[in-house]
Amino acid sequence: MTAMAHEPMATDHETLLDYFLALETPEGFRAELIEGEIIVTPPTDGNHERFFSRLTKQFLAKSATDMDFSGGKGLLLRPGDRKNHVIPDATFAPTELDLFLDAEPWMPSDGVALVMEVTSSKPEHDRIAKRRCYARAGIPLYLLVDRGKATITLFSDPSGDDYVGNNTAPLGKPLPLPAPFSFDLETTDFL
Repeated sequence: MTAMAHEPMATDHETLLDYFLALETPEGFRAELIEGEIIVTPPTDGNHERFFSRLTKQFLAKSATDMDFSGGKGLLLRPGDRKNHVIPDATFAPTELDLFLDAEPWMPSDGVALVMEVTSSKPEHDRIAKRRCYARAGIPLYLLVDRGKATITLFSDPSGDDYVGNNTAPLGKPLPLPAPFSFDLETTDFL
C-alpha cells in the first residue's frame, strides 16, 4: 500500500494570488482578495441596488467635476500588492483622466477620486478591512452606506492604514461632499 502525498495549503502571497486570479465563481458572485483573505459574496439584493442607483445618479448629475463611473471595477490598490484585489461597488474618477479606457480587469487605483460601498452580506469587510485597504492605497474619499446602522459616512484624508477624517449622517439627512464633487448628497429617499 502506498501513501498519498498531500500538498500543504500554500500560505505565501504569490501562490494565494495565483489561486485567487484563477478562481471561478458562480455567475453573479464576486470574489475579492482583501488583506490576504479570499472573500466571495453573493449577488446583491434589491435594496442594495436601490441605494447604489440613487447615489450614482446624484454623483453623475451634481458633481462639480465631470466624473467617469464604474460599477464593480477591480482595483489593484498598490503596485506589487499581492494581498489586495478589491472591487468597490462604485469607483469615480475625473473624466479628463480617462482611467477606465483600456484598463486591465485589475487596474491601479491612481487617480481614483472616490470609492463607494453599500454594506452587503458581510458588512464588517466594508466597515473595516476595505476601509483600511482604500486608505493604504491613498484613495482620497471613501463613501460607506451602512444599511445595518442606517448611516452614511464619508471617510477622507487617508493616512497609513486609515482615514483621518470622517463625516457621518443618519440616512434621511444630507451629507456634504468636498471637491471635486462639491454638493450635498441627499438621502431622504433612503428611509
